[in-house]
Amino acid sequence: MNASLDHNGEFKFTPAHFRQVADVVRQTAGINLPESKKSLVYARLVKRIRKLGLPSFDAYCELILAPDGKEEFGHALSALTTNVTRFFRESHHFDHFRTQIMPDLAQRAREGGRVRIWSAACSTGEEAYSLGLTALEVMPTAPSADLRILASDIDPVVLARAETGHYPATVLQDIPAPVQKYIPKVDRETVGAGPDLRKLISYRELNLISDAWPMRGQFDVIMCRNVAIYFDRPVQEKLWQRFHAILAPGGTLYIGHSERVSGPAAAHFKNTDVTTYTKIA
Repeated sequence: MNASLDHNGEFKFTPAHFRQVADVVRQTAGINLPESKKSLVYARLVKRIRKLGLPSFDAYCELILAPDGKEEFGHALSALTTNVTRFFRESHHFDHFRTQIMPDLAQRAREGGRVRIWSAACSTGEEAYSLGLTALEVMPTAPSADLRILASDIDPVVLARAETGHYPATVLQDIPAPVQKYIPKVDRETVGAGPDLRKLISYRELNLISDAWPMRGQFDVIMCRNVAIYFDRPVQEKLWQRFHAILAPGGTLYIGHSERVSGPAAAHFKNTDVTTYTKIA
């Protein structure tokens, strides 16, 4: 019997393998994988091992830890992270953005001002397109103004899917009727982001815990939802501080339903709703 297999015929996965994976994921992406996730890690990564034709978890760990293993580490990260999203998910945020935030931003844009919005950890793009659709609902002329949305994610696999702008036609059930014209049908089973919507959004691979972010200038709105829950407390608090620094005065931060701004940054935000914050200082 091959030494790389256990008695069930599956690849041997030891505590040392788990620690190697958990350590590199935490160091690189800030994501905390507790011991309780061992079975999940195994189930997700064994598929990559089979696809690559590797003989063992030893070989796979060696690959993702190697200097030239960045591409496969991206696949591993994609397999291990949860990319649950849909158009207008947690709709109260988009209602707030449409009624309380976007009208003032639209007025500034009409007067020639700069407006910047960031969908941090955009996954497969539905969140960023939902922001764009909301902006277009309030301001149909947004593509001709200085209003832009940055959509970023650490995962190049989901980011590539987002850039296509194509989704099953069933997503229309989640998209308000007034803005469905901006995401027309490509064929009977597919819809795609139209030119006005595409013009608003740019995509960039970005690690939220990297030493420096490449963006220049401040954002008026940041939406980063259901991401911080995967970080430990120190990483969360550092992220809130960095969001505070890059938000314009009076800017808005939207976070996930089970997340709360904590640490030193909390004193500089006003909690206008459970998961909606305004920068006050």
